[in-house]
Amino acid sequence: MNLPTLRQLEYLTAVVELKHFGRAAERCFVTQSTLSAGIQDLECVLGIPLLERTNRKVMPTALGIEIASRSQQILSLSADLVDLARSESDPLKGRIRIGVIPSISPFLLPKALPSIRKQLPLLELVLIEEQSERLLTKLRSAEIDLAILAFPFDIGDLSHQIFAEEQFWVAMPKNHPLALRDSVQVTQLPAQDLLLLAEGHCLREHALSACMLPTTTDRATLEGTSLYTLIEMVAGGLGITLIPEMAINTDMVRHADICLRPLDVKETKPMREIGLVWRPSYQRLNTLDLLAKSFANALTK
Repeated sequence: MNLPTLRQLEYLTAVVELKHFGRAAERCFVTQSTLSAGIQDLECVLGIPLLERTNRKVMPTALGIEIASRSQQILSLSADLVDLARSESDPLKGRIRIGVIPSISPFLLPKALPSIRKQLPLLELVLIEEQSERLLTKLRSAEIDLAILAFPFDIGDLSHQIFAEEQFWVAMPKNHPLALRDSVQVTQLPAQDLLLLAEGHCLREHALSACMLPTTTDRATLEGTSLYTLIEMVAGGLGITLIPEMAINTDMVRHADICLRPLDVKETKPMREIGLVWRPSYQRLNTLDLLAKSFANALTK
């Protein structure tokens, strides 16, 4: 019995995701004719059409979508097998691709990477910064091995390990009335002046949750594309914002013309948790534990 090849499955998943033969071929580093022939061979092996082709576009059939989804699982398992074999000789060396969300990477990585390089000199870390949902997509497709996310966040059937937790601080102009207080209670926050990150950033939802505000309500408010932008907007007197605890001692915040006060909440549980996420089939658990400890230690310094 003829079986599909991993290469054919890779071609299919790329076309189904991108819905474009040219871009899919570029991702797979092959010519468009090679990719098209590979998918036709796959259709011959399976005995069914997987794509609807027209002169202008390509659309996967319902069964093509299902087979592409299962193909992605097979490709992820295959990538983990190769990684396991390579790490057998030494679990502390090799390449690990880590995705990090923008509200964590500039505050955690500069603190953690020097120590990791010193402790694990043979370990090569490839870092990718993306929003949470995109990182989960890359994780499931084996484009990355691990992701560093902020919780609570729905990761489905993926595995995770929390290595840090933190509260929020209120950033405000120095002449703001709340700057006279030692801390700020949630009920004292002027919700109409709250500056948020744009849709898609999990820090936005965490901030709204900390303020006990609905995440789906239409809000007439200014938005920023990064935490740095929000801080500059606060310094310019445009409003207030919440920043994670890991950011308060960074140069970006210390040099800003703003005032910081801790957000005082009645509940003692953390407002945000930081953790590693990986596929259940990922086998480099010893390396994962070492990285989690290194990240955790970096945030306590």
